[in-house]
Amino acid sequence: MRLGFKVVSKSNTLFAHYSLPKLPSSLPQFPHSLPSVSKNFTFSGKKKSSLLVQRVGYKTETQLGDIMESEKEIQVLNRNLYPAIEPYSTGFLKVSDIHTIYWEQSGNPDGHPVVFLHGGPGGGTSPSNRRFFDPEFYRIILFDQRGAGKSTPHACLEQNTTWDLIDDIEKLREHLEIPEWQVFGGSWGSTLALAYSQTHPDKVTGLVLRGIFLLRKKEIDWFYEGGAAAIYPDAWEPFRDLIPENERGSFVTAYHKRLNSDDMETQYAAARAWTKWEMMTAHLLPNEENIKRGDDDDFSLAFARIENHYFVNKGFFPSDSFLLDNVDKIRHINTTIVQGRYDVCCPMMSAWDLHKAFPEADFKVVSDAGHSANEPGIAAELVAANEKLKNLLKNNGP
Repeated sequence: MRLGFKVVSKSNTLFAHYSLPKLPSSLPQFPHSLPSVSKNFTFSGKKKSSLLVQRVGYKTETQLGDIMESEKEIQVLNRNLYPAIEPYSTGFLKVSDIHTIYWEQSGNPDGHPVVFLHGGPGGGTSPSNRRFFDPEFYRIILFDQRGAGKSTPHACLEQNTTWDLIDDIEKLREHLEIPEWQVFGGSWGSTLALAYSQTHPDKVTGLVLRGIFLLRKKEIDWFYEGGAAAIYPDAWEPFRDLIPENERGSFVTAYHKRLNSDDMETQYAAARAWTKWEMMTAHLLPNEENIKRGDDDDFSLAFARIENHYFVNKGFFPSDSFLLDNVDKIRHINTTIVQGRYDVCCPMMSAWDLHKAFPEADFKVVSDAGHSANEPGIAAELVAANEKLKNLLKNNGP
């Protein structure tokens, strides 16, 4: 028996053509002991491909024909970042007596809305964030969370909690007159995306989550209390050495003290050390441009102060497993989870726990990546996840 297979490249889109021969009626069944692999759990990596199958018993030509039509053409999703674009509108929204948040819109003003939730917390948005989305299909909304980026007041911790941010997302949605939208978030953005969608599941048309962070104690301890130091001892030493030995029982607490000092130079020194530690571990291969962000005092201050504030307060969640405990509220939402295998900042254990609690979501493990959304393999999976949701919306409507 022969199976003809041909791959044709058309621009950036791949097409696969299958030529199916007639099968003999005596074709044996596959043994029932073959293991099955979930269609929702796949791996990706450079120069690697894998065929994932579920156990199927082939008995007749008719049954086989139901699975794959002869000469069927399968279109593979685009995985390339879109070209850089500029916003068509920007603004500031006052969300409390203290805070005003920056927002922007790009892409298609009449397109399907998608909101980008940045990481940190405190990281802010950047122009490159727009490139994960098809600008002809999506109305792309970015905003800086309280105290971050262009939002004011800068690095402010007052009235700055997860629940405040969830309220801000809703205020922004209403301000822009958007009935419902797709939600995209990575790292802390995945935390916020889960919390928001679990609070307002009726407002979410789809979820794309990257570098899963559930803000549990074991995740904080791994990265800030010495676990990740086993992999990056060189990057860990400057972070560790800023703190006297008698305060190293809790680095998060020791940094909290310095990031809230009355002396601004003490704050800046702690912010630089905190930020550089994360920037030096965010990529599988060192990224000098990313590491240099630790030298930017304005960025570092907001990034470190706000992150530390949320971590000291356990994300303002009522329990350690809060986000996993509430997965039932979003089980009906089309979701893709993208995780770098060698993510040191948000290790794969969290994505795996979410996958086990939420098996309905597509789970994409990138074999040659760390944490950053800008690593090629992760960026490709994020674009593909948005393309999948785009096609579902085109074919089925919201």
